[in-house]
Amino acid sequence: MNEPHQIIQTASLTEKSTLMSEKQNKYVFRVSPRANKIQIKNAIERLFQKKVVDVNTCNYAGKKKRERRADYGRTAHWKKAIVTLAEGEKIDLV
Repeated sequence: MNEPHQIIQTASLTEKSTLMSEKQNKYVFRVSPRANKIQIKNAIERLFQKKVVDVNTCNYAGKKKRERRADYGRTAHWKKAIVTLAEGEKIDLV
């Protein structure tokens, strides 16, 4: 899992993440659950050529969902990374 595209899956473009990027210079990404903070930092620096100051991560458990019969399934577990960039750096996601 050394490729940046395997580590960084998508960028989160919610209202909260947009406000964080404008005011605090923090960007939110959905990442691989197996990736650690160092791998996430290196992937962002390689993909966007920006200096990363800090990485915070959150693990989310998948929710139970009911299927057709009495069986229960589960949505996928996922991980979110909040990346803080250096002063003056910016990423254009849209």
